[in-house]
Amino acid sequence: MNIEPIATVHSCFTEKFGIPRQPLLADASRAAIELLPPLNTPDAVAGLEQNSHLWVIFQFHQVAGQWSHKVRPPRLGGNKKLGVLATRSPFRPNNIGLSVVRLIEVRTHPKVELIVAGADLLDGTPVLDIKPYIPYADAIQGASSEFAEQAPAATPVKIPEAVLAIARGYRDDWGTDLEALIQQVLGQDPKPAYQQPDPERIYGMELCGFNLQWRYRDGAIEVMAMEKLGEVAQP
Repeated sequence: MNIEPIATVHSCFTEKFGIPRQPLLADASRAAIELLPPLNTPDAVAGLEQNSHLWVIFQFHQVAGQWSHKVRPPRLGGNKKLGVLATRSPFRPNNIGLSVVRLIEVRTHPKVELIVAGADLLDGTPVLDIKPYIPYADAIQGASSEFAEQAPAATPVKIPEAVLAIARGYRDDWGTDLEALIQQVLGQDPKPAYQQPDPERIYGMELCGFNLQWRYRDGAIEVMAMEKLGEVAQP
């Protein structure tokens, strides 16, 4: 079986730590899916703009280590094991992922790319296929998942005025609302599920060309600083 990527992802997430564990949990996140030859033509995406959401089939290209038959889902606190096929762990036999994203715009010039929201995709992710999300077939009423029935409750996030000023002044070609993105990403509590909050530890992640730093205090996440990572090119 020979599978070649049809597109590559340009994302606001440039490292694995901090990426939301499911798609659409951070709708303020933005990514561009750039089509590669021979699909980098307007004909390949004609009519795609008629869909509000897309399925993206991709490869977990930076997964390190071997898969195992049982894994520890973060949703269960990282302390209980389930079969790998009963989870969405990136450590899979074929490292294939599936995410639904919200389509914002189809661009055909100067390159063919799809601007999407809510993507839980790492920058540089190889895309294997793209399909329209069909509500009558894909949204199944009464469907259930016993260990992940509802979205996790958001952790309160406190952002100081100095960081808010930077976030509100941020502009990119995707229309990212950086203030909302910080709230949504940190609200999902990025630290490993098995770790207890350590008020003395400073956590950090790269986000939209910044080094975002925070700590845990009094049941909330407190942003400490947001520093620009050199001169980061705009998407």
